[in-house]
Amino acid sequence: MRELRQVTGRAVVLDRADVDTDQIIPKQFLKRIERTGYGEFLFFDWIRDPDFVLNRPESRGAPILLAGRNFGCGSSREHAAWALEDFGFRVVIAPSFGDIFRTNAVNTGLAPVALPAEDVARLRDAVGDDNELTVDMERLEISHPSGLRIEFPFDAHSQETLVHGLDDIARTLKREAAIDAFEATYSPRFDLARIS
Repeated sequence: MRELRQVTGRAVVLDRADVDTDQIIPKQFLKRIERTGYGEFLFFDWIRDPDFVLNRPESRGAPILLAGRNFGCGSSREHAAWALEDFGFRVVIAPSFGDIFRTNAVNTGLAPVALPAEDVARLRDAVGDDNELTVDMERLEISHPSGLRIEFPFDAHSQETLVHGLDDIARTLKREAAIDAFEATYSPRFDLARIS
């Protein structure tokens, strides 16, 4: 998983509430076994509308998505976070997220930043003038060239996961010496050779 310390770039404003995971990546694209290749199907039903925000030239390559409340609600498909990340988004900012989506996003390397609705509105207004935001995951701060700065809460475990690019395997390997030391002194309660 890639480290996510700081992202600077344009933001796409998706001013819709209750965007569920089936809207993010429809079910017919869930047959793949890889974690890549889902970006081309992101918001598949909406992107057919020529006026959809992701069809605008200024949206191409934007790493930040500003969304409405309850983003990622619905089913527990990891593919939704995979599709957003594969499309190029590194951060999603919204007033709230579906709980399972939030966990899947962090495990994918995508930062789900929850802010009060009024702060999300301030960011939307700011990017209308000069579309550039910086999201600093180490300082837990969002800034705009106008001087606007908004701090945000983020749990320490998820912050460490993103900043250091740690998936579950990498996190376990960081404790390899302690695991080896435990196994060297561990004495099983049963004779495993006799059981098998």
